[in-house]
Amino acid sequence: MMRTLAAPLAVLVRGDGCWVWDDQGNRYLDFLAGIAVNSLGHAHPAMVAAVSGQVATLAHVSNYFATPPEIELAERLKHITGAGDRGRVFFCNSGAEANEAAFKLARRNRANSHGDGSRTRILALRNSFHGRTMGSMALTGKPQMREPFEPMPGGVEHIDSTIEALEKELDETVAALFVEPVKGEAGVVDLPYGYLERARDLCTRHGVLLIIDEVQTGIGRTGAWFAYQHHGILPDAVAIAKGLGGGVPIGALVTFGTASDLFTRGQHGSTFGGNPLVTATANTVLDVIEGDDLIANAAARGQQLREIVARLDSPLITEVRGRGLLLGIGLAEPVALALSAAALEAGLIVNAANESSIRLAPPLIVGDAELEEFERRFGRALAAL
Repeated sequence: MMRTLAAPLAVLVRGDGCWVWDDQGNRYLDFLAGIAVNSLGHAHPAMVAAVSGQVATLAHVSNYFATPPEIELAERLKHITGAGDRGRVFFCNSGAEANEAAFKLARRNRANSHGDGSRTRILALRNSFHGRTMGSMALTGKPQMREPFEPMPGGVEHIDSTIEALEKELDETVAALFVEPVKGEAGVVDLPYGYLERARDLCTRHGVLLIIDEVQTGIGRTGAWFAYQHHGILPDAVAIAKGLGGGVPIGALVTFGTASDLFTRGQHGSTFGGNPLVTATANTVLDVIEGDDLIANAAARGQQLREIVARLDSPLITEVRGRGLLLGIGLAEPVALALSAAALEAGLIVNAANESSIRLAPPLIVGDAELEEFERRFGRALAAL
């Protein structure tokens, strides 16, 4: 394989619920869930049935045709996002592609109140992450990721994650503002209090598209279908992926209101986007989340997880950030890589998001037994440092 990633930590061969096994027979408690992807854990019976049943009828038909699972999922996404009857859905294969579509949508929002097409600026936040394609990487506020591939697509400016920066930069020259409600790849970093509410007010006033990247935070992970719903606002577009498919590759861009009129026929597309296999699976993921009340479980278990981390009472731990089952543990020293390695040795999968942050994103099905195991194994990892 290409040398674009570090050496694999293990060769995993099977999973069941919140557990996975490697090719040596070692068992690990999975508190990363494929980086917030495996909403229902591993080998969930409903997902197994959905994939098996759909592949036995239609797996793929191309975007010249519609299929019942695709239509059903689009309607459901319009409902759970709050986009309603004015909403529209574009299906793709990943979060990066959802943000790529959002970037193109932003470029379509050119005309200001004077009608002169002078909205040439797109704002995104410093230390943000939106994907690895050229467009989504241009939005990403991490210079070290962009520099090897410059020049990036133009027009993107990165600003501080402060209300003051919003008030200074947002005007009628701006086409769109891209925001992660929680910066997952930065170590699960929360936005300032009142940020999304102020962003919504300013974007509405100046005709700017508020585009929220919920690739990591969406589909129940924070204790609501989407993190922006904690703030009582609606975006103009929301990018979705990861947890929507529960392990199959799917992404979506949902547009709201007049933003739904910006794309016209032929301006974007995807060969595999919205095919019946992935949309049938995603519908089943939503069924289980709703039927088993996993959004409430994410909120309750996330609070328990915070209490467990506090109970460990380690001087190495300085804070816990995030919401629901997307949490970041801030460390007093830059030892996150060593701590995640010690956790793996203790049979626990967590992630060093950066040198001083551990990211936790267990499956939404996590329960008391798994939390007790987490406390024991993470405590052992802390003691090993």
